[in-house]
Amino acid sequence: MRLKDIKILILDDDSDVLIALRLLLKSKVKEVVVEKRPNNIMSLFEKNNFDIVILDMNFNGLVNTGNEGIYWLKKIKQLSPATDVILITAYGDIDLAVRSLKEGASDFIVKPWENERLVQTLHELTEKKGKKKPARSSLKTEAGKIIGESAVIKDVFFKLEKIAPTDANVLILGENGTGKDLIASAIHENSLRKDKPFVKVDVGALTASLFESELFGYKKGAFTDAREDRKGRFEIASGGTLFLDEIGNISLQQQARLLTVLQNRQITPLGSNEPIPVDIRLLCATNLELTVLADENRFRKDLIYRINTVELTIPPLRARGGDIKLLTNHFINMYAEKYFKDSFTVDASFTEKLKDYKFPGNVRELQYALERAVIMAEGQTLTAGDLMFSPIEKFQDTVCENDLTLETMEKNTILKVVEKNNGNISKSAKELGITRTALYRRLNKYGL
Repeated sequence: MRLKDIKILILDDDSDVLIALRLLLKSKVKEVVVEKRPNNIMSLFEKNNFDIVILDMNFNGLVNTGNEGIYWLKKIKQLSPATDVILITAYGDIDLAVRSLKEGASDFIVKPWENERLVQTLHELTEKKGKKKPARSSLKTEAGKIIGESAVIKDVFFKLEKIAPTDANVLILGENGTGKDLIASAIHENSLRKDKPFVKVDVGALTASLFESELFGYKKGAFTDAREDRKGRFEIASGGTLFLDEIGNISLQQQARLLTVLQNRQITPLGSNEPIPVDIRLLCATNLELTVLADENRFRKDLIYRINTVELTIPPLRARGGDIKLLTNHFINMYAEKYFKDSFTVDASFTEKLKDYKFPGNVRELQYALERAVIMAEGQTLTAGDLMFSPIEKFQDTVCENDLTLETMEKNTILKVVEKNNGNISKSAKELGITRTALYRRLNKYGL
């Protein structure tokens, strides 16, 4: 299906928005219908088969919660499940973005939108129509599968299935060792850009002098050692996905430079005055909490909104319950094969030691501990004595004596109950005396 063959409905109570979008799209699609009153949706769908709807999140003008947008999104999906809906709003509410994708939206765009990006999104949705949806239940990556059956990791899988096919920028949050790079790889490999480059950059490790040359490239003679032209990571990733790891560790000056590039969608190599347009999907990751990033003395809020169309929090291993057993079996089998050893069994002491440990280093620490156990094992049964945890990891108790705020106490209580119930959300919600939905909201709020 081609873009020029589709019919688009635009719903917004702002006449200027309707005029701007109509002018932008009328020459690119078969038909554009604009409407200020969402109450007319039913009659519009009775007369037309719309391929895509661009829907405002707020029609009230008094309370901009986005609830109206979610309501009308559901109505549209009931009337025409095959219609793609792009939600558009002036408020970069991250929880709302995730919620809208969960309710069936195809993408989420923040005003003021970028014309090129909006048209590109329409192109991608059009190309996807009629094609078989790629299977994503296993979430395979080049490094293997993301393994887990706990409620908290299934929630991550669900969000990944919704987020991956869109072109939304994603901020991946989580402790060190939780697998943020594996999640980034899964997003790319299950996206429409999967056949294009996936470029990872650990920006937190780049010095001030290397930051611009690595990301934006340079021309021959730009500095003493620049003996030839070199493309930057943005240009190499153009058409695909750029993953900026440890984004929370870059300086305010570097943030300003990055923001300019994301706003203009073009880079200028060192030693050149000619800007180069780039088309990338941006994924970022950090082990810092969003509340820390929101401190403007440390991180620019305007940049947060640019990189954080959707926020995805990866749970720590200690909150994933039975996933520890699944991962243990996976890693033991993997390393037994790698080191040409026969299959292993584990005894009760080995299992008990795993169960009692908090895993401050998360999946990465578990993986290294099991690799060592397989290498050093004397027999084919692994015991507690074979299991040695890294001394470089130190678990920080979530209860801080100097922080007795109500939020901290609530967060710590939720974490303890979820851990106690091995990641079972239903049991945890019942024990806390709240609904599953209310517990999910609090887990998202505190990044658990």
